[in-house]
Amino acid sequence: MDFKSHLETAWHLTLKYIVSLLLITLVMGVVSFLSLGILAPVTMAGYMQSILMMVRSGREPKIQDLFSEMRLFLPLLAFGIVVAIASMIGFSILFLPGIVIVCGVTFVCLYMMPLMTDRNFGLIDAVKESFRIVTGDGLMDHVIVAILFMGISAIGSSVFVGWLFTQPLATVFLMRVYEEKVAGNAPTPPANQPPSPPEGPDKTRDNSEDEITLKYKM
Repeated sequence: MDFKSHLETAWHLTLKYIVSLLLITLVMGVVSFLSLGILAPVTMAGYMQSILMMVRSGREPKIQDLFSEMRLFLPLLAFGIVVAIASMIGFSILFLPGIVIVCGVTFVCLYMMPLMTDRNFGLIDAVKESFRIVTGDGLMDHVIVAILFMGISAIGSSVFVGWLFTQPLATVFLMRVYEEKVAGNAPTPPANQPPSPPEGPDKTRDNSEDEITLKYKM
């Protein structure tokens, strides 16, 4: 994987759409804070999908995009609660187990949200598919992607103004990788699979019956 190219492109795209990205990131932070974190997962889903559309087609991010994935509110809220409880238990035991849980969940679910918003995967199927991707071919590439994503995000997390810039940069980078390595290779969600076509013998029988009927009429 050409990490240098992805990082450079993410940097240029972030600068190109800096005003829109700063605004949508600020609103996401405010909404998450005022809702006590309840709306954080679903607005992050809308945030990622908005940035994916920016990466894919040059569509400028909009504030209303944050609320475009409200259909995922309940599953993402439940997922967030489970992860929060697991992390709290880990941190209450020792600091290291909590860090391991957070990093492990981030790695396993690296592509979970875009799979849900872009490919319409359900929560469980998205987690399974994300796990399959990151642990399959190119394992170390995805490990580096996760490290870069978490590292860039964390750089500005100690300062609110810094987070406003590093969060979109990290997300643009992740969506670049998703678009190139995942979007075109992810299978169709199980729930959306089309019904199996009729078997050959049935078609042959129907065609034969039609021919007999036609001959009879002649």
